[in-house]
Amino acid sequence: MADLKALADAVIKGDQATAVSITKVALEGGTAPKTVLDQGLIAGMDVVGDRFKKNEIYIPEVLIAARAMKMAMEVLEPELVKAGVEPIGKLVIGTVQGDLHDIGKNLVAMMLKGAGFEVIDLGVDVSPEKFVQEAKTRGVQLIGMSALLTTTMPGMEKTIKALQAAGVSAKVMVGGAPVTENFAQKIGAQGYAPDAASAVDTAKRLVA
Repeated sequence: MADLKALADAVIKGDQATAVSITKVALEGGTAPKTVLDQGLIAGMDVVGDRFKKNEIYIPEVLIAARAMKMAMEVLEPELVKAGVEPIGKLVIGTVQGDLHDIGKNLVAMMLKGAGFEVIDLGVDVSPEKFVQEAKTRGVQLIGMSALLTTTMPGMEKTIKALQAAGVSAKVMVGGAPVTENFAQKIGAQGYAPDAASAVDTAKRLVA
């Protein structure tokens, strides 16, 4: 029986090699892919998210943990697909048009993957049209938008208007340094998150 607590610990410590090897051992030993995901990777990322919220660890540690989770996920993903395990939700995420910042967005994308979401990352400088097109073709429940500059924040409102005009029913969550809960409500976003760990809670609430 593979030690899934050790897998969670490897993720928390950001130990990629151990995370990958325990994942392989668990699958070879017949542990269900969903169990490996829930009790190993998600359990580890939950602790990371919790510590990050309490300021016990900072972005570099979270990125290292998320990278270990990502490497283990590459081993696990094909098995989850084979086992017919559905993600808890599907979302597209991107930094809005005119904005080239991606550390925060990447962190949110990794944390959401770690929580069991299927994440389609559109990158940076994403136009409203691109958000609309991807949301429609991928059939997502959620759209995540990030902005780090006050000058690019209007791109969020523009995108929401474009999504509404195109009849896209996916819920929108926004975040980024200058973005506030107030601003999110004003532009018609259904969710706002001040940091990556909170983004996971917001996303779970929106797909519930």
